[in-house]
Amino acid sequence: MDSKHLFEEIRTVSLSMFRKNFLGVYHGSVSARISSNSFIINKKEAIFDEISSTSLIELDVRVKDYRWNMSSMDTPIHEQIYQEMPQAKYVCYTMPPYATAYSLSHAKLSPRDYFGDLNIGDLEVYDPGSFHDWYDRAPYEITNFFKDSKNQLMLIKGHGLFTYDRDMTEMAKKIALLENSTRLLMLNSSA
Repeated sequence: MDSKHLFEEIRTVSLSMFRKNFLGVYHGSVSARISSNSFIINKKEAIFDEISSTSLIELDVRVKDYRWNMSSMDTPIHEQIYQEMPQAKYVCYTMPPYATAYSLSHAKLSPRDYFGDLNIGDLEVYDPGSFHDWYDRAPYEITNFFKDSKNQLMLIKGHGLFTYDRDMTEMAKKIALLENSTRLLMLNSSA
């Protein structure tokens, strides 16, 4: 896939996820694998409703130069997923509000709506323990979770959602389905 098409895909999906409140202003991350040794990811100061070519940066895992300091704080997590999960073409960190809120008081998410049950099924909520050293542990714990569970969605208690896929639109669809299922669960429990 050429870089112009890849950029347009990231721009379109990021805007959609921003409008759904899955990505915030300076909060979240989206990346795409370019080759076995390189990927593009948003910069630290990226605003997801205005992704431009200057909002993204290409990184080579073999060369940790100054560009790594300009990239998202989630870059080491994306890098580790790409190195350990050859099937990952796209990686995303979002903080969907209903799913993240649900994760604070539940150890498991079991969608009861048709589309959630059909497309997501049961999802364990991952408890990262202490947030003080989470970003030191996250690249390895997240990748190990994906390898052990064979699930492409990881809902982290009080933190948000990491996901990967071979298709960016499918990845965004799964995030939206999860958020909708969680919202329905929370609306049902308050009724």
